[in-house]
Amino acid sequence: MKLNERLRQAEEKSGRPTLDGEPSGKSADLYAGLKQRAQEALFVKLGPRLYDASLSEEDLQEIVATELDLAMEDEAAPFSAEERKALARQIREDILGYGPIHMFLEDDSITEIMVNAEELIYVERDGKLIETEARFASRQHLRRVIDRIVAQVGRRIDESSPMVDARLPDGSRVNAVIPPLSVDGPVLTIRVFAKEPFQVEDLIEMGTMSPEVAGLIQSVVEGKLNVLVTGGTGTGKTTMLNVLSGFIPNDERIVTIEDAVELQLHQRHVIRLESRPPNVEGRGEVKIRDLVRNALRMRPDRIVVGEVRGGEALDMLQAMNTGHEGSLSTVHSNSPRDTLSRLETMVLMAGVDLPARAIREQIASAVDLIVHLSRLRDGSRRIVQISEVVGMEGETITIQDVFRFDYSAGRDEDGRFLGQIQPTGIRPQFTDRLKDFGIEISADVFGAVSVPTGRNGRGGKR
Repeated sequence: MKLNERLRQAEEKSGRPTLDGEPSGKSADLYAGLKQRAQEALFVKLGPRLYDASLSEEDLQEIVATELDLAMEDEAAPFSAEERKALARQIREDILGYGPIHMFLEDDSITEIMVNAEELIYVERDGKLIETEARFASRQHLRRVIDRIVAQVGRRIDESSPMVDARLPDGSRVNAVIPPLSVDGPVLTIRVFAKEPFQVEDLIEMGTMSPEVAGLIQSVVEGKLNVLVTGGTGTGKTTMLNVLSGFIPNDERIVTIEDAVELQLHQRHVIRLESRPPNVEGRGEVKIRDLVRNALRMRPDRIVVGEVRGGEALDMLQAMNTGHEGSLSTVHSNSPRDTLSRLETMVLMAGVDLPARAIREQIASAVDLIVHLSRLRDGSRRIVQISEVVGMEGETITIQDVFRFDYSAGRDEDGRFLGQIQPTGIRPQFTDRLKDFGIEISADVFGAVSVPTGRNGRGGKR
């Protein structure tokens, strides 16, 4: 696709009027050359001021506009005033924004942006990977965009620290890796979150969960059971955790702990804590584990940990077992059973020499419910299992599936799974605890009154 066609699409995507007089053919090459020279001149002239946190966005816009006008005056390319105006606008967006990926960030249908060096950009739409024709002008251009994103949240990326996790102002999750770790050039991955956080009604409409499951989850959160949201990468764990957090009553004090702030809670009484990497001297690091410990001193009614991935698992389990019921978190795993194994491994990462049985007893006592998500082959994200942690039998933690996804329903002509999450017929033990909170759940929700075998062959109580 020619440069002017890509620019035209970007203009249309961002809602700005398209100029009829944009150059084509040889002029397009001149246009691209002028754009690159003007960008380079601006970067040389402005230098560190582009990442100066003391400058407001308005001040930075004014400085860039002034310097850009001066840079354009030195160019003798044969373009009309309208073409120069369009070019100046695009250069401002490249310098103050996110370059060619800006239009993807504005597209609500895109959930992931993957930049594999400057010449290869993929996006995920409807769960499918799509190669785009967008390109960065150069490797340096991509690096500048990464530096700008990282600087906005007070983090850094350089040869001594070539990996970073950050976030965009809208909460979208950013990961960047640069050489020497990334052999073929800088790599940028952005998990794009919806401008308006998904509500439970949205997940029901998308088929992620059924109304019955939504009602059950709401009762479980309001009843202060400890819940883990589990699944593989990109299955929607953070979105689900955000929805679950929305069920926490407004009169409770909530402390959220994350590597990079992503949760968007609407309650008024929320304290958000974020981990911090070490500084240039290798000092000042604050880990998730440190924040979990500190949160216990902040009089929380609820602790919400964005993701448990290391030694903080021990502190989280201890919090759940010492009066901080109703805690929520996410764990990467392939199944509810794998989740228990991962928790055991992560507790050992805390460096505490505990016998396996003691760790398993802690897990069995702390965790009440596991909500497991999967990204199916049709690209949809669904809850495929809801499992209750029952207790211990000998050396083994026992769990029972309360709901399971019905894969046997097949697919439609478009390849989309027709199945829904279905009750297994087991009435979970936590319903008695919820009753103490005045929360009654009908046995019909679990299919425990009349229990037909059903077409998935899983009916009946165990």
